Order: sequence, then structure tokens, then C-alpha cells
Amino acid sequence: MEEIGKKFSELLEELRQDRQISKKDLATRAGLTPGYVSHLTRGERSTPSLETVEALADALRLDAETKVHFYEVAGQPSPQVLHNSSGLSYFRLEDGESKAGYSKDDWGEAPNVQGFYGRAENLKQLEHWIVDERCQMVAILGMGGVGKTMFAAKMAEQLHGTFEYIFWRSLQNTPRIESILRESIQFFSEQQRKELPRDLDGQIALLLTLMRRHRCLMVLDNVESLLQGSLRAGQYKEGYEGYGKLFYVLGDAKHRSCVLLTSREKPKEISRLEGKTLPVRSMQLPGISEIEGRAFLEDKGLFGSDMSWTNLIRVYSGNLLALKLVSESIHEVFGGDVAAFLERDEIIFGDIRELLRQQFQRLSELEQTIMYWLAIERDAVSLEDLQKDLLLPTAEEEMLLAIGSLRRRSMIETGNNARYTLQAVIMEHLTDDIIDKSREEIRTEKFHVLWHNALMKAQTKDYLRNSQISLIVKPLLKALLDDYSKKGCEKKFKAILSSLREAHAEEDNYVAGNLLNLLVHLDADLRYYNFSHLVVRQAYLQGVNLPDVNFAGADLEKSVFTDTFGSILSAALSRDGKLLAIGTANGEVRLLEAVTGRSLRIYEGHFDCVRSVAFNSDSTLLASGSDDQTVRLWETATERCVRVLEGHESWIWAVSFSPDGKMLASGSDNQNIYLWDVNSGRPLKMFAGHEGKVYTVSFSPDGKMLASGSEDQTIRLWMVTTGECLETLVGHTGWIWSLAFSPDGILLVTGSEDQTIRLWQVATGQSIKTLTGHTGWVRSVSFSPDGKQLASGSEDQTIRLWEVNSGQCLKIIEEHSSRVKSVVFSPDSQTLFSSSEDQTVRLWEVSTGRCIQVLQGYSNRVRAVTFNPEGTILASGSEDQTVHMWEFNSGRSLRTLSGHTSWIRSVAFNPEGTLLASGSEDQTIRLWEVNTGYLVRTLIGHTHRVRSVAFNPEGTLLASGSEDQTIRLWEVNSGQCIGTLTGHNSRVWSVAFSPDGNLIVSGGDDQTVRFWEVGTGRCIDILREHESRIYSVDFSPDGTLVASGSGDHTARLWEVGTGRCVSVLQGHTSWVYAVAFSPDGLLLASGSDDETVRLWEISTGRCVGILTGHKSWIYAVAFNLDGSLASGSDDGTIKIWNVKQQTCIATFRGERPYERMNILNAKGLSEIRRSVLITLGAVEEAEL
Repeated sequence: MEEIGKKFSELLEELRQDRQISKKDLATRAGLTPGYVSHLTRGERSTPSLETVEALADALRLDAETKVHFYEVAGQPSPQVLHNSSGLSYFRLEDGESKAGYSKDDWGEAPNVQGFYGRAENLKQLEHWIVDERCQMVAILGMGGVGKTMFAAKMAEQLHGTFEYIFWRSLQNTPRIESILRESIQFFSEQQRKELPRDLDGQIALLLTLMRRHRCLMVLDNVESLLQGSLRAGQYKEGYEGYGKLFYVLGDAKHRSCVLLTSREKPKEISRLEGKTLPVRSMQLPGISEIEGRAFLEDKGLFGSDMSWTNLIRVYSGNLLALKLVSESIHEVFGGDVAAFLERDEIIFGDIRELLRQQFQRLSELEQTIMYWLAIERDAVSLEDLQKDLLLPTAEEEMLLAIGSLRRRSMIETGNNARYTLQAVIMEHLTDDIIDKSREEIRTEKFHVLWHNALMKAQTKDYLRNSQISLIVKPLLKALLDDYSKKGCEKKFKAILSSLREAHAEEDNYVAGNLLNLLVHLDADLRYYNFSHLVVRQAYLQGVNLPDVNFAGADLEKSVFTDTFGSILSAALSRDGKLLAIGTANGEVRLLEAVTGRSLRIYEGHFDCVRSVAFNSDSTLLASGSDDQTVRLWETATERCVRVLEGHESWIWAVSFSPDGKMLASGSDNQNIYLWDVNSGRPLKMFAGHEGKVYTVSFSPDGKMLASGSEDQTIRLWMVTTGECLETLVGHTGWIWSLAFSPDGILLVTGSEDQTIRLWQVATGQSIKTLTGHTGWVRSVSFSPDGKQLASGSEDQTIRLWEVNSGQCLKIIEEHSSRVKSVVFSPDSQTLFSSSEDQTVRLWEVSTGRCIQVLQGYSNRVRAVTFNPEGTILASGSEDQTVHMWEFNSGRSLRTLSGHTSWIRSVAFNPEGTLLASGSEDQTIRLWEVNTGYLVRTLIGHTHRVRSVAFNPEGTLLASGSEDQTIRLWEVNSGQCIGTLTGHNSRVWSVAFSPDGNLIVSGGDDQTVRFWEVGTGRCIDILREHESRIYSVDFSPDGTLVASGSGDHTARLWEVGTGRCVSVLQGHTSWVYAVAFSPDGLLLASGSDDETVRLWEISTGRCVGILTGHKSWIYAVAFNLDGSLASGSDDGTIKIWNVKQQTCIATFRGERPYERMNILNAKGLSEIRRSVLITLGAVEEAEL
């Protein structure tokens, strides 16, 4: 093999130099990295793969004979040389050929081709290019309305069976290239490529590899949407230049597939690459012929002489849309007589837009408004939805008449289920018209379009709102910035708002909402803006900070705000699909209207994480299981807790109602399953047998069987009536996190820590399929109600959809930014709900995998606090994914460090105070420069949440503890991991260095305190006296003692040399999350779930003080150099304490999203929504 590699490298270098191609250019053409090509040419790599050889051969443009030799020297099978009709050679490898007559397809937004007219010769020519001549890229060009989309769809339909894969996407709503690449790569690889290259070049190279391996047809419709149009011909809009690179690579590099483009304008890459005998071609699609046009119009009831037909079709250049538009006028005004129309109307047809302007002017005001709304909606909508958009109530009969008129004029199209939309060219024309008129209306302050129409909708599907922002809001802002500058825009908008308030206070219109959305996307500082007494429709304010904004007396009914729910640990959907319940990390249970996301109830009673929720069969009761060791039953019609079920002695991970709603099962950390009588709350049975924590339980559809999954890597099937274990299913190699029965009860699906999903036959207990692809723990699995699909949610932040019968992965959904905890299907199997620790609930279209709706929560619970060595700066980490730095003396916020994508669990300064380390649940550690806030580096290596970070006394090393059960040692200067300490058999919660830097102490979920030698990485002592997990450890300043805080409600003091427990500090009534020694070593502070900080005298073990004032759990404590103490809490505050006087001397709180936002007498807010806004900082204050 070495000899082959040497010969290949010599030949490759010889061919490269002969063709005078640089290594960098060769790498670019072949879709490889320059470094890899350099290694190949120097013989420093083993024999390349078949795909690499093929890529290099194509990049070098080898002739047939040289190509065969090139493959032979590489030790790869010679390709079969074929010749197309143009004399070009192409190579078909023996494997991977498409199966005759069968194509897998993803039609995206392709239209139905029923009613397609003529164009037989054009279709024949195009098919010849694609099938016979094996063209790699063809652009179908033509003016708007000529029928390019329908023509391409007809061609693709005819080619079904010729290609292995057919992939169609419309570019009308300008999707980002990353989205198109991700979706096409996943489709062509049959969802096997979850991890994509981070850079665009790498993604394009991967797509090219797939298009070489398989015969794929990729259709990209409406390419002109990406181009700047009249500004610069062939130039791409800002942010869309990557498409040009994609088109060039797929047109230039050899592959076995075909890319079919439709566009009103020829992309410059086509011009550069096309040729009569080259694999890139373009077809200028003409209008339909006279015969075809006559047949089409006669079907619409028009008549005329041969001459009149000829003249009509020539005048409109055979443009199908133009002929459709004028046909109704001919029918209405001239009784269908073509000759009469031609005699009386002066007809000049040069551009479809001019015809559209003429037709639009003939519409009634209602019809024009409907047309504008259809352009804004950007998707097919129902009559009911259109009526909701209109300001004034419009009778259904009047709406139907207007819709009928527009249909007859061919101005709108009807989709499935009586939904209406616009053809692409009409939508684009009206979008431009909306932008132009809005710009003018803002200049003159005379409103019509902005009064009657929303530029974007807060209450619409997420992906459609993104299109509205991209295609309407941002282009309008660009034009306004040309007119006024950013400062000028803000001044203009403030003047308009003031005028509106004076002349049109509380009058229904869209102007204020439009201006607010424009300000948000202008990235304006909204502080002190005044929207009082205005109707603010369709403002999308999730994730937007609105401090000091005045909404007093405003109507906010149709606007969307951030919610208060934090990290979402569990979710359940009612059987009828109307109610959605979520359980959160802050102990809250929330009841939502499933379709709208509107909060209906907030259930408060749990005082710790709610890990499971479930509805009974008629949705009258909701059960919740919590880390507080209780199950609660809630009435869905009220906020009343009807029963508290107690008996578990540890965290409760799972609850499940029996199908008849009479029993409830719960599984917990104590390895047992309880079966409860719902009416009485009495425990009926306890199922024992698992040898680890029980994470999931579910009843079979007939209620006779209960399935449970455990930390012991097994699934058990229990007979409900007897409690007998019927079967133990073995096969997973990790904890079982989730399980579900199929609707017919025949199958059981399980999701595991081993990153797999298994399907089991219930009757036999046999594993019949193992589904692989996830790269993190599988936390949730769910069958669709029709039993055809599975959904899985994982710690790799993705959702996967699977076909049950084949086990094939159908889609990968990647928009969550943290662990996916729950997935559940709607009753009709068309929608999927997911919840995540990224503080969102998302709704997805199952058919497309597109996000319909995002419900955004917010939580600023403080998880970590620490002081710099000088005591002048306090750093804190919280659940809002940021690190805050505070000036200690004033409490002033110095800066906020953003970049983590999940909770911050730990922060630590280096001994010099120049660096700050932050450890996060996103599995990374970040090092920040304290003076500037600059991110120095990101340390990547842990495979699970990072719980703790600590610098050694010299500042040269950093230790980190993680839920992956390891402690890692990092070299600070280089960021390299220089050691991994293993021994804990569960999560590592806390690490600390000894004052001399020779030891590390760690505490973990396995209830042990462990000591490690830094020099050797050896574990030298294990302390086991705690009776629950250990949350925190700290060395005393002299290094003789270690303190530990535990879930057993105690803190302990240990002698370092002997491991002897010298004191058990008892007094807390709940878990002890944090411990810290005072600088003089005389006191220990402990923070607890019981909302108190306790001060302990080290010499006696006596509690000498209890600090109260926090309103929730205390996660972190830290002493300052001067002996003062900081505590960080679940209530979102940091309190500073004078330890001697035992008084709170200051409270720091990060600014909440709606700090001091005035909502006095604001309309359209439910009591729950008002309460949520107040929790997020809003106030109700009388205006001055």
C-alpha cells in the first residue's frame, strides 16, 4: 500500500505541474482541503478513497486514457468509459447506480402539473440534454409568467425513475444557502450525515461527493430571487453570494447528477460555464405556441378568427400568465370576442409588471387589500385567516365575491383545502409595491398600505415570518436608511408615533406595530419609546429587550412577548391536541393552548425541577413529577392542586396515567415504580426489580401492561394487576431515558444513553430494529398516532423523524440550541411539538420539518458567583447563557459576556485576575479577557455538561468537572487538554485545587468525595459518608480541611491527610448546593435549597448565623477578600452580605427584558400574560 501511495503522489504531482494548477486551486476544484492535497502530493497520506480519486481526476480534467491510468495507479477499480452524443466522456462507477424506474423524491414546493399545456419540443430537447448528454446543470430562463416553474415540474415528473433522488426547492422566499445545503445533503445521504462541515466550502464539497456517488436531480426554482435585479445584472444580494459558489462548483466539477435552475435572469456562473458541447446549458423558454395558446384560451370560453388568435398570442409573446390575466377582461368586457378586444384596447406588452400594474388598478379596494395580504402571507391561506388580517369586519359573502373575482382574473391561485396564494411573479411585484409605497408613506406620513397591512406577522409560522423579515422588512429598512440614516429613521418614527397618538389614539391600524417591528430590526435602542394609547398589532417581541418602553393604555392583543418559563424539562399533549403542558427547571408547571402557545394556567407548588408531566384520558387532570420527591395532580379547568402523592424518597423522573385515567404510575431515583389510585391518592402497588434509577414509565394502550426503563440499561414489562415482571428486555448499553408503546400496542420503542433507539416486539420481547444516527443521549421518543412514524429528541440538540416499517431516518431537525427533552405528535400526526433546555417550545410541520412556531422563555437564575483576587469585581453565571461582571462597590454592571449556548454552571478568575473561566451546560469552557471581555479561547473536549471549573494557584492549569463523569486538566496558555481523571461513576458536580496546587478534590453524583494527585492523575482517597450526591467542595485556605455540601441536607468537614470526617454540619432542611471557606479560614458558608445561607464556625461546627432574604434556592456562595459574602439564587438575584452583622448590604440583579416597561391599563393582555410581563420587569405606573 505504501508503494501505491508513493506512485500515486508522484503521478498526481506530475499531472498538477503539467497543467500549471496550484495545490490550492486543485483543492478548491476537488472539494478538498489544501493541506490534504499537499500531503497527497508529498506521499504523506495512504491510498486515497475512490471519491477522492474521482474528485482529483475531474479537477485535473484528465482525458479518458489518462483517467484510467490515474485510477489504476491509485489502486482503485477502473471506471467504465462511456461517450455521450456530444463526444464528451463521462464515467459511471459500477456501484451505486439508480434503480430503474424508482426515485426517492422530496418535492418541496413543486406545483401540481395538472393542466400543463404543450411545450413538447422544449421538453424533448431538455430531456435529451439531461438523459442522453448527461448535462450537469441546465438553466431554464424566461420572462416572468412564461411558465418556467410548471415546465421544470413537468420535466422533473417525466424524469422520475431516471434518477435515484429528486430534490425540489423554491428560492422565492430566499432561504439561506446553508439551509438548502443541509436539506439536500441529508436527503441525498438518507439522513446519515448529521454532522456537516462548518464552512461553506466543506458543505459544498460534501454535496458534490454525494452527487458523484448517486444520480440526483436537484431543482432550484426562482433563482432570480437571489439576484440584485436591475441594480447589477447577475450579481447576488448581500448574504447570498454562496449560491454563486455552489452553482460554479456543481457546473464545473464532474459528477453524475443534474442541477436544474429556473430564473428570469441568467446567473453569471451559467454564462461562464455553458457551451453547446459542454455539460452546462441554458434554455430560453419561449411563450406557448399559437396552437397551444389558442387551445388554452378556448377552454376559457374565448373565440375569434385565425388572424385574431395569431395577433393576440403574438402581442403577449405567448406569456401564459399574461394571457390568463387578459382572458378575463376579454370575457367580461367583450363577451369573449378576441377580435373586439384587439380593436378597442391599445395594447403594448413589454413587461409582465406593466400588465400587472394595469390589472391591479382595476381592482376594488377590498380586492387590492386581499392581494397585498396574500403577498405578505407568502403562503396559501384560508378565507378565515384573510378575514382576521383585515381591520374592518368583512362579511363572508363579500369576501367570497372578492375572492371569486380575483380567481376569474387569474390574479390568485387556489391550493388544497380552499386556500389561496399568488403566483411567484405576482407576489414579487406586489412585494416590491408594498416596499415602495411604505417608503413613500413614511416620507409623507400619509398612510394606507401601512395602515391596513402588517409588514410582518408576529402570529404566523416561524419560517414565514423569517421570509417576511428578509423580503419586506429588511429591504424597506435599507431604503429608509438611504433616505434618513439610522438616527434619522429613529427621529422620523418618533415623530410619527407622536402624531398617531394625537390624531388616532386607540384607533385600529397596523402603523404602530409596523414601526415597532422596523425599530427592532433597525437594532434601535428602544429605551423610553412611547407607544402609549396606540394599537400595536403584530409586533414580534420575543427575545427583544424593552426597558422603559411605555405601553400604557396600548392594545397589545396581537403582539407576541417573551415568556417566563425557563429550561423546559418535560412536555405532554392532551389527547385532543388542544392543551400542551410543560414542566420547567424552576418547579413551574405551565398549561398552554397548543395551537397558539397562549398561557392558560401556571401551577405553582413544586419547589424543584419538574421532570415529567402527563394528562389523563379526558384531559381534566394533569400530573407532574418533581425533584422535590412528590407527584402532584392538578385540575386543568382551574389552578387547583387536587392531590399530592408522597412516598418516593428521591427525584421523580416519570409519570404516566393508565388509559382509563384511574391509575398513575411514577418512577424515581429510588429504583422503584409506584402505582397510585388517582381518586384517593393511595399507593396501590410498588414494582421493585430495577437495579438503577427509573427514568421512564408508560402504560400499554389496553392498560394491562406497564413498561419501565432504567439506569440499569434494561426495560421491564410488568403485569399491572399483579405487579409481576413479565419480561426484561436487554440490548441497550446505556441508561434508558424514554419509551413508548405503538398505538396498537404491538411495538415498544426505547431511547437510550447509548445514542440508539430500539424497536421491540412486545409479545416476544425481541429487539427487531436498532436506529442509529444520534450523537448524544436519546432523551425522548414518540410514535405518531397513525403508527407510521417515530420522533426522537436527543442531547445532540436534534430531532429525528423515522419511518417505523423501514427504520429509515426521514428528517433531521436541527434548530434547537440545547438538549431536546421532549417530543410529542399532534393527534393528526401532522405537527410535532418539542421542548428543550434552550428555553423554547417549538412546533414543526412533520411533512417538511419546518418550524411553525417558537415559544420563547426566559430565565436568569444565578448559578455561579466568584470574586476577582482584588475583590473589586464580582462575576456571575446564569441560566440566560451569559456571564455578568459587576463592579463590587457600586453594583454597576461592567459588561456581559455572551457566547455560550446553554446555562453557565461555574465561573472562576485566574490568580492574576486577568482571565475569567466559565463552564457551561453546552459542554464547553470559555476563557475571557477580564479587561476587554474578549473571548481568548474555547476549550472543547467534555462530552456532557460542564459543572465546575477551577484554576490552580499558579494559573497555569484549569480543572473542569463534567456530567461525562470525568475531570479534565487543561493547559491555560495553549488550551490543550493534558489529562483526564476518571473514577467517578456518575456526574462530577464540583472540583477545587488545594492551596499548594498538588491536589484536586471532587464531588459527584456517586456520593463520593475524591482526592487526586495533580502530577500523576491518580485518585489517592475516596470519602463515602454522604448519603446523597455531593454538589460542592472547597479547600480551606491552609489546605488542611475540605468542605462538602450534599443532597443529604448536610455539609461535612474532612481532614485532608487522613480523610477523617471531623464535623457534620446539620441544620439545613434541604439540599446544600454550595460551600465556601472565609479568607481567614474561620467560617464556612453554605447555600441551600431551603433559601438560606448558613454560617458555620469551623472550630466547633456550630451554626453562628442564618442569612435570609432570597426567595428561592441558593446555588452559589463566595467570600470576598474583605470577608463579605455573595450568594446567587434561583430568584435571579445576587445578594451581598455583611458577615459580621449578618445583614444584606446590596442586591445585584441583571436587567430583565422588560425592566420598567409600563403596561398600566394595557389592553389585550390576559391576567397570566400581565403577570408574566411583570415578572420580567414590567410595571403598572400612572403616566406623568
